[in-house]
Amino acid sequence: MTATTVEKRQAAPQPATGPAPARRGRRRGRLIALLFVFPALLLLGALVVYPVLFSVGRSLFDASGTRFVGGDNYAEMFRDPATLKAIRNTTVWVVVAPALLTGLGLILAVLVEKVRWATAFKLLLFMPMAVSFLAAGIIFRLAYDEDPDKGVLNAAVVSVHDAFQGTSTYPTARGRTGVLAHDRDGSYRATASAGDSVTLPMVGVPPKDLPRDARPAAPAPPKAGPGELRGVVYLDFTPGGGGKQGKVDPKESGLPGMKVQAVRDGKTVASTTTAADGSFRLSGLTAGPYAVTLPESNFAPPYQGVSWLGPALVTPAIIGAYLWIWTGFAMVLIGAGLSTLPRDALEAARMDGANEWQIFRRITVPLLAPVLTVVFVTLVINVMKVFDLVYIIAPGPVQEDATVLATQMWLVSFGGGNNQGLGSALGVLLLLLVVPAMVFNVRRFRRSQR
Repeated sequence: MTATTVEKRQAAPQPATGPAPARRGRRRGRLIALLFVFPALLLLGALVVYPVLFSVGRSLFDASGTRFVGGDNYAEMFRDPATLKAIRNTTVWVVVAPALLTGLGLILAVLVEKVRWATAFKLLLFMPMAVSFLAAGIIFRLAYDEDPDKGVLNAAVVSVHDAFQGTSTYPTARGRTGVLAHDRDGSYRATASAGDSVTLPMVGVPPKDLPRDARPAAPAPPKAGPGELRGVVYLDFTPGGGGKQGKVDPKESGLPGMKVQAVRDGKTVASTTTAADGSFRLSGLTAGPYAVTLPESNFAPPYQGVSWLGPALVTPAIIGAYLWIWTGFAMVLIGAGLSTLPRDALEAARMDGANEWQIFRRITVPLLAPVLTVVFVTLVINVMKVFDLVYIIAPGPVQEDATVLATQMWLVSFGGGNNQGLGSALGVLLLLLVVPAMVFNVRRFRRSQR
């Protein structure tokens, strides 16, 4: 090879190995990534970005959407009593529900570790997450029904109440007009003296509602001895017709279990309860007249339980339904964090003499703080958007008492208000409230990844 050939080869241009090809490679990689991401960005823009921008713009116009009103809708939003109530209820939700769920999830996650059938227990608690909010709302609407024959909660409440306090046997009974006097407190009375016998006729009790131990009324009260009053309380009604009002007839039934009192000068001197045939005896009386009284407790209406869906309790009742659905979620997430805790720290604390409560309070909770924070913030975001349960469980008359921002936004826009300008302003407010929690959660995730 000649020297001239070597010089030509050395002078020939060499392939570029500088920064330009590397930049072209990175640019090509970004372009390929963008092509793959473009469908998702298109959907995100159509389903998220565009609706948000449209709502912001729509909130600046009136109900018809033709007249620009600027910030009037935002000012009206804070003057409307219904919207202020929705903001108040949303605040109650944000303060109460996430805190309760995080606390319940933490307690259950710690306890589940100590049971044999932990997996089955977690499955049972997590199962409500598979139920739609619509179905859960219908379930709890029935469970909260005020009629004890329909609502399971009131059936339980009534059973416990009646077990301890009892209930009146004759809520529909009333005294025979012209024979018994009706006092303002709901009691009935007749006047008699010690040594007398008295009949107290009652009406308004269907024969089918008579107690099972009821017997035919005593045809005539036994003669009273000195210092006592005798009588009979009976149903002044003869099946099939006939009989005489105010008189005990052979086919008429006594009213057992009726409380009878002898009252003088406003004080109860003696008290007793009627037998199966309605007869009674009041003893230990001094001479003189008495008011033989059937107190109003005999006729008190039966206890109907708690008005769960009334104005006072409707929001706590709906929060209870929300807890039923989301407790399993909180428990599983916190349980996952609990399984990653360093066991040597827990064992070292036990060896140093710490009891389980001290370990839970001083070690478990501080180590789980990042997980608890993520769960709490996630639940705050979900709570701000709650709609289905409130709309389904709350009856129409108390819908306004239970409304939150999401339901108020729908009601104002589509549920009769037909003011989409104000509804869009409510949507923008809800977005502004949710965004800080979302940003906090995203930053938290990034820090945990680093």
